[in-house]
Amino acid sequence: MGLLSGLLSLPLAPVRGTIWVAEQVKREAERVYYDPGSIRRQLEDVERAREEGALDDAEADALEEQLVARLIEANRREREGQP
Repeated sequence: MGLLSGLLSLPLAPVRGTIWVAEQVKREAERVYYDPGSIRRQLEDVERAREEGALDDAEADALEEQLVARLIEANRREREGQP
């Protein structure tokens, strides 16, 4: 990058920095959201809540369905090498 183009793009530096931070936050949020260990613990928590009566069967089934879908997506992402 030449001096002139560097000077002209300097006002965009804060925008580029903000975009980079947003991408890092998104990447970390997806890593946590699709972590298989975390999903399995949440499935165990749902089962425990069902057994304790804190969740009825319909609520527990809906939560389990969402968690299993996330687990399937996590496995697909791992196979495809996505973070």
